[in-house]
Amino acid sequence: MMKNLMAAGSAAALLVTTGVLAGAPAAAAPDRTTDLRVMSFNIHHGADGGDVLDLERTAAVIEASGAEVIGLQEVDDAWSARSDFEDQAARLAELLDMHYVYGANLDVAPAEGRTGNSRYGNAILSEHPIIDSENHLLTSLEYAERPTEQRGLLEAVINVKGHHVGFYSTHLDHQRVEQRELQAREIVEITGESRRPAVVVGDLNAEPGAPELQDLLSVFTDTFAALDQDDAYTFAPDGAPVEEASLRIDYVLVTEGVRPQAAHVVRTSASDHLPIVADLEIPRSPNGLVR
Repeated sequence: MMKNLMAAGSAAALLVTTGVLAGAPAAAAPDRTTDLRVMSFNIHHGADGGDVLDLERTAAVIEASGAEVIGLQEVDDAWSARSDFEDQAARLAELLDMHYVYGANLDVAPAEGRTGNSRYGNAILSEHPIIDSENHLLTSLEYAERPTEQRGLLEAVINVKGHHVGFYSTHLDHQRVEQRELQAREIVEITGESRRPAVVVGDLNAEPGAPELQDLLSVFTDTFAALDQDDAYTFAPDGAPVEEASLRIDYVLVTEGVRPQAAHVVRTSASDHLPIVADLEIPRSPNGLVR
């Protein structure tokens, strides 16, 4: 289920004690909340709007943001020459000294002269230990013309200072309303299987008022809307430079109990999307650290 966790992540076992030595001081009560800075970033396979590849530039944008957990979309793994056949999630994790997981939504035979499959999908980077993960492939409707691209929801359970958080990265269909509506409903179903505080980030390819997002937005709080920042534009239509962004299609969504504190759009030309950052107050899971 997990592609790779850096060595430190494997030491995240929980020690549970059932008693206290006589005369020993009582342990301090655990904090009920913790702060967490998150990011959503469609990295366009590490290339800018002119398709100039520079993954180190992508890493620099992430590092400068101060984000602790990052959901990435459009991430290549040995996909093609456009990204030098690099495992981009692994490379970003190395550059940033973070844990990571990767979810391939496209997984095809190796390119000519290569040995490993060509893969494309979402990733999650984290300063905090990732203790579990799963990639959920979302339903793709069948079309005779312009087939839909397979999409997915990458799930990670992250131990943030003793608080277990469900963190999800996704990228919805860009062609059809009915496909996005189905995928949004599936995200509600998948995330509803856990009682952990949850954060869903990603490129939803629709603006907040779009009918196909309303089931999702009825369950999750749209961080930027909650902070009265509905002008947090992240994408420019019709091939315009990203600096002229006028569409809000990238999101940080949170479940009830997670409190948005602040949020902003990062101004950069590193991709054809602008990344977004949100500061959140995370409550402790209802039953401590269990699902």
